[in-house]
Amino acid sequence: MQHVILCLQISLLLSSFSYSMQAQYTSIFSFGDSYTDTGNKIILYGPAAADLWINKPPFGMTFFGHPAGRLSDGRLVIDFIAQALGLPLLPPSLAKDQSFKQGANFAVAGATALKTSTTSPALYPQLAVAGGAVPPPNNISLADELGWFDAMKPALCGSPQACKDYFAKALFVVGELGWNDYGVMVVGGKSVAEAQSYVPQIIATIVAATEKLINDGATAVVVSGISPMGCAPGNLVLLASQDPADYETDTGCLKGMNELSRDHNAQLSQALTTLGGRYPGALVTYADLYGPVIAFAAAPARFGFDSVLRDCCGGGGGKYNFNLSAACGMPGVAACPNPSAYVNWDGVHLTEAAYHRVADGWLRGPYANPPILATA
Repeated sequence: MQHVILCLQISLLLSSFSYSMQAQYTSIFSFGDSYTDTGNKIILYGPAAADLWINKPPFGMTFFGHPAGRLSDGRLVIDFIAQALGLPLLPPSLAKDQSFKQGANFAVAGATALKTSTTSPALYPQLAVAGGAVPPPNNISLADELGWFDAMKPALCGSPQACKDYFAKALFVVGELGWNDYGVMVVGGKSVAEAQSYVPQIIATIVAATEKLINDGATAVVVSGISPMGCAPGNLVLLASQDPADYETDTGCLKGMNELSRDHNAQLSQALTTLGGRYPGALVTYADLYGPVIAFAAAPARFGFDSVLRDCCGGGGGKYNFNLSAACGMPGVAACPNPSAYVNWDGVHLTEAAYHRVADGWLRGPYANPPILATA
């Protein structure tokens, strides 16, 4: 019996050693919006960035100790992915004097899936009259981010074949996209049904971008769904309803906005499955962002959270602590002393603690199949 156990232990050890010796990703290239942006929005703002409210404390307080280009108190999902793969945190692609050999982040806060002629470039235009410096309409869409990627290629690889060889060892992450497209429509006065009519067009745009990356040489692409938009404190305030039937009984989130999120995610997941079937040499993975966040909302204590629908950083007070005139980073607006107990950071974005749990679900399961670490 002891001999059998010893053999089993040796077998497991060798298996673990073999797994650790598998080829690892040598770089990461990511795209998306503010859930993924690590500094491009700040760079786009130029010299006036010093006055930008999203570039002020308490942003970055938990991990970096100062604002670090991320709309959170600390790291984002893409940061945790990079760290888990033993790679440096991704620099924003617009950074100067920066090496991108180990990856680049093309995501921009406020970016849309569709070109901004279809949707508005500013999610909450009311901030323009709320006081403080406001991010400009950057008119950035997924197509622009892909253009930046194409422009960077000559600095990464010298020929189409060299690029295919290089990108074959990279992990590509298409972060959340669609939140801004739908958000500006609904906050701007369109009905949820009207916004929902754009779902097929938005999904087609994201899938076409994923296919382009595969044709460029990507062999591993992780594509994120969107979070439950009805659980964002900003939406709960701006789209408030007097009808209790408009809210989910188990979470307190807005039903219509969450139905929109689920429709987007269902269509995206199915389209990615179809795409993956056409490219057997590439691994196309749908990463669930809705599942973990709705789980936080339904049973916060199970995940170590005290507050789900209330902002950690805001000056609104009340149930959600969200106010456009007192947004996080504006003068006199403070953060809660314990961000790790909160899911929501500023009304739209999540805390580092929430992003960490989402990242774990993508890296190790069950919110990505196969999990990212199983493919490294």
